[in-house]
Amino acid sequence: MNKKIVLWSITAALAGFLFGFDVVVISGADKKLQLLWESSDSFHGWVVMGAALAGTVVGAIFGGFPTNKYGRKNTLIVIGVLFAISAIGSAFANDPWFFAIARFIGGLGVGASTIAAPAYISEIAPAKNRGRLVAMYQFNIVFGILIAFMSNYLLSGLGENAWRWMLGVEAIPAVLYILFALGVPKSPRWLATKGRIEEAKEVLKIINPEANIEAQLQEFQSHASTSNKSENIFMKKYKFPLMLAFLIAFFNQFSGINAFLYYAPRIFEEAGLGESIALLSSVGIGVTNLIFTLLGMFLIDKLGRKTLMYLGSIGYIISLSLVSAAFFLGWTGMMVPIFLFLFIAAHAIGQGAVIWVFISEIFPNHLRASGQAFGSSTHWILAWIIPSSIPFLFNHPAIGPGLVFLFFAVMMVFQLLFVAFVMPETKGKTLEELEDVMLKK
Repeated sequence: MNKKIVLWSITAALAGFLFGFDVVVISGADKKLQLLWESSDSFHGWVVMGAALAGTVVGAIFGGFPTNKYGRKNTLIVIGVLFAISAIGSAFANDPWFFAIARFIGGLGVGASTIAAPAYISEIAPAKNRGRLVAMYQFNIVFGILIAFMSNYLLSGLGENAWRWMLGVEAIPAVLYILFALGVPKSPRWLATKGRIEEAKEVLKIINPEANIEAQLQEFQSHASTSNKSENIFMKKYKFPLMLAFLIAFFNQFSGINAFLYYAPRIFEEAGLGESIALLSSVGIGVTNLIFTLLGMFLIDKLGRKTLMYLGSIGYIISLSLVSAAFFLGWTGMMVPIFLFLFIAAHAIGQGAVIWVFISEIFPNHLRASGQAFGSSTHWILAWIIPSSIPFLFNHPAIGPGLVFLFFAVMMVFQLLFVAFVMPETKGKTLEELEDVMLKK
């Protein structure tokens, strides 16, 4: 691969690092903030912890507009600014409402990044390596998660205000990311959809000087010319990719992944581990996530998207069933962390590696950002509702962790059926070839 493509892809994918760090860093401050502000379970779950997730929903719903109108690159830069503002605001917050506003701003960055970063990478990547390059976004998410868990553990001994350091340190990578993003070129496919052909040609020459640039541009333009600029993703002709985007996002969250990542230390404490061991176990989760995400990146263009989803679905069903049994039968100590490590491994090699790649592939160029906005907003609406409900569900005498994890296990049986009978394979095809395939369904 052209080294510049790799460098630009890594830069765009660093939005995923900020995403992962921002989503998980709050777990280290979770119980401390509830005690500090004497919040009820519902207020803490929906306002203090849920504000960032509310921001992701808004960012995902509306993130397609700037990504389409102003371009993938410019949107990525703004995303970095949002993360920096959020980190500084959260660190200096003195009441739950100011804290919630700061976290909401960061959530906007998270939601928009799930549109702009995968779209940018998919549009500059060669077909045979597209899965691996777009999956770098997911790799950076889990790398950010790992660093957040490690950062929380290392900063937890700084006293009463340790949570401020945990949240504020994110400003450093956010500023660095902004500087890196300024150096990437605009997406050639986006430039072509805007009629900026000469600019697109210059970027394509850098991407692959030996390729037939005119043939590539002709293919971009032929698909652009057959598309009506007034089209939207809800038209009947796009019902199949729309359904695919909805279902893969739906099942991603009904695995319970975000609920677990947000409340990992709390879940480990529920399983009988001490506070310090719970935080350290969370670092183990981050390491497991990173290792199996790397494995997923290596395999996604070799085995394909469906095979990884099969592996992940089966792993989900086994691990979630074991976690549920552990809570029902009173297994304590290190049993639950081991089962949850298996759960994270299944997620990382399956849904984690596939979701952002798959959604970025199934929509035509002129509707890609809108399609990703739909898939991302589905993902984030559920990622807001489900984790925000966890404190209430875990503490409800008629529900509890065992029943919650059993429900997630049943949902993963339905995901397995989706993979087997509905989900198409997308590896190795150009985005324009996939557009033709999707329209025939």
